[in-house]
Amino acid sequence: MLSGGDHAVPDGIGMARLPWTRLPTADAEGASTSAPAGGDELFSAAAVESLDYEVIENYAYREEQAQRSKFWVPYYVMLKWLFSLLIGVGTGLAAIFINLAVENFSGWKYTATFAIIKHSYFVGFLVYTLFNLALVFSSVYIVTNFAPAAAGSGIPEIKGYLNGVDTHGILLFRTLVGKIFGSIGSVGGGLALGKEGPLVHTGACIASLLGQGGSAKYHLSSRWVRIFESDRDRRDLYAGVAAAFRAPVGGVLFALEEVTSWWRSHLMWRVFFTSAVVAVVVRSAMNWCNSGKCGHFGAGGFIIWDISGGQEDYSYQELLPMAIIGVIGGLLGALFNQLTLYITKWRRTYLHKKGKRVQIFEACLISLVTSTISFVLPLLRKCSPCPELETNSGIECPHPPGTDGNFVNFYCSKDKEYNDLATIFFNTQDDAIRNLFSAKTFHEYSAQSLITFLVMFYSLAVVTFGTAVPAGQFVPGIMIGSTYGRLVGMFVVKHYRKLNIEEGTYALLGAASFLGGSMRMTVSLCVIMVEITNNLKLLPLIMLVLLVSKAVGDFFNEGLYEEQARLRGIPLLDSRPKQVMRNMNAKDACKNQKVVCLPRVSRVVDIVSVLRTNKHNGFPVVDRGQNGESLVIGLILRSHLLVLLQAKVDFQNSPFPCGPGVLNRHNFSDFVKPASSKGKSIDDIHLTEDELGLYLDLAPFLNPSPYIVPEDMSLAKVYNLFRQLGLRHIFVVPRPSRVVGLITRKDLLLEEDGHTVTTELQSTS
Repeated sequence: MLSGGDHAVPDGIGMARLPWTRLPTADAEGASTSAPAGGDELFSAAAVESLDYEVIENYAYREEQAQRSKFWVPYYVMLKWLFSLLIGVGTGLAAIFINLAVENFSGWKYTATFAIIKHSYFVGFLVYTLFNLALVFSSVYIVTNFAPAAAGSGIPEIKGYLNGVDTHGILLFRTLVGKIFGSIGSVGGGLALGKEGPLVHTGACIASLLGQGGSAKYHLSSRWVRIFESDRDRRDLYAGVAAAFRAPVGGVLFALEEVTSWWRSHLMWRVFFTSAVVAVVVRSAMNWCNSGKCGHFGAGGFIIWDISGGQEDYSYQELLPMAIIGVIGGLLGALFNQLTLYITKWRRTYLHKKGKRVQIFEACLISLVTSTISFVLPLLRKCSPCPELETNSGIECPHPPGTDGNFVNFYCSKDKEYNDLATIFFNTQDDAIRNLFSAKTFHEYSAQSLITFLVMFYSLAVVTFGTAVPAGQFVPGIMIGSTYGRLVGMFVVKHYRKLNIEEGTYALLGAASFLGGSMRMTVSLCVIMVEITNNLKLLPLIMLVLLVSKAVGDFFNEGLYEEQARLRGIPLLDSRPKQVMRNMNAKDACKNQKVVCLPRVSRVVDIVSVLRTNKHNGFPVVDRGQNGESLVIGLILRSHLLVLLQAKVDFQNSPFPCGPGVLNRHNFSDFVKPASSKGKSIDDIHLTEDELGLYLDLAPFLNPSPYIVPEDMSLAKVYNLFRQLGLRHIFVVPRPSRVVGLITRKDLLLEEDGHTVTTELQSTS
């Protein structure tokens, strides 16, 4: 520990005049075993760093609060709602652009392929393969050379950010561009991936860029919107994470259940508003596209599968096969999580370390394999005669080449025949799912074709997940689940002939079961499935299969996002503390840590030495009391120290505290770190010998009221406090010697008047 000397110094400025604890003295275990924790470490495994969601109530913050007029709070609230609107519009436009591009690229691909195979299937195969290869190559090239953080779904990283862990680069402008264009290439190129996970990441990037006023690096910034400068303010803007699905209520529940570890009623209103804006924007685009102005864009470009005209009711006899669907979903979902974990770990350990060329080659090789499988396997299937369809069903057999539809004529000798395996492979994933969900299409698929597709697509999804392209697993999960769900439906139709049963209903339940078994969502997924299928009657059945599949999956491993977050080195805290923590106290958790403290007035050379030799992000600051005893007066952040060292304006010749007249050299915004950036480094700061010999008074810049816990508090209680408040540091101190006061509920019910205003802005919970 650095010492301020043996002489007594005056006891701080006004905000630190009454220290809240005494520094514990050394005992038999050593001073470092009972001292306050020195701060979290940088998680080098994934270049992640904790965020400062706690309000740093230092002098600059208090000065800024005091200077704000009475109109500032209404302006602040109004701006948050305006940003929620802009985030919704931006995310909706991004979703429209991605879907239009994917649908048109797929339409051009299928139109060209079907036109060429009339003359030569081999040339058609080459065109089909090269088209897919070009799109996938563009995606992986953009990601590896322009936006590495755009790879994957982005949900584990966004989940980490909203839980207080920042992964460098995930919210930059180039990541947004890479996510959008990379998703178009990977999904349009026919890979077994989806675009909904990347849309969650896209919405978060849009919220981040708006919150910090744009991108300064690319000269796309504005000063008037730089009101949301702290990590806490930016976190509240991330309503875009709920906008990936065209389901406003389900999107809000997704953010609540799956993404965040904290929630507030103010935020729920804004998230719901943003999701509703996205739904309106997407619906407007769909109505506009119905006039034929969107090229090859079909009815299934956006996630919505209307099955309201399907099965009207269900019988108790069907509950057993539906429960079996839940068990299958739990088993296959858990297996999917485990296989992707092993393959991704091997890929990161051995393959991706060899450079960008290997990553590009891997993605292109998977594209070639996927194209070959999806083209060759339908050639091996015999065509079936078109069934007799109802005149008002709106279904055509076979449907025209290059358009979405149920019956695809591929390698058939007669005109009125269709290839059931090609019906799945030669459609976009949205259209293929609509085909599997469709009602009144009995015997459209054979069991052999569904089993073949299930095995091949499941294997491709496992291998493809983790490549260096934007990749979501929501729609592929629905594809997998609806396939085995339809298989079970065919069995039920055959053995329960007296009942009015639709195979498409079981396909929907299978989709829900696989997502529940893999992602382990329940409430949000249930609402999302009901909203995007427009069938409230199936709600009890969806609840049943989700509960069963989640219970089965939890028996084997954790959810997909939790597994991937752990693999990426993102230290997410579970919703509940471990049982062993109830038998430990706070002192046990930090007894092996070496605490590095700084005196209130420190020499610049000592501060530089501490920053170079330690990776801590927070340092307790000590001062001398009137009787010469050591007192802890607050916490100084590493990022704040770097700002002060770089500015140099607060250096002083005297080793004594500075006066209050020199405390207005900094604004609160000076200490703000740009979102998703690495911030300043001690290696970037250059000081002369004379400057190193000067002093720096830390009192005006420290946090005088950090959260503290007694050393004998249960570690489980500390865990809950840390997670629910989104903290970065907690001080562990001995038992206080006296009580200043006792706060009860009525003491917090302050009346609003002209001098005291209680708003969400001042809340630290």
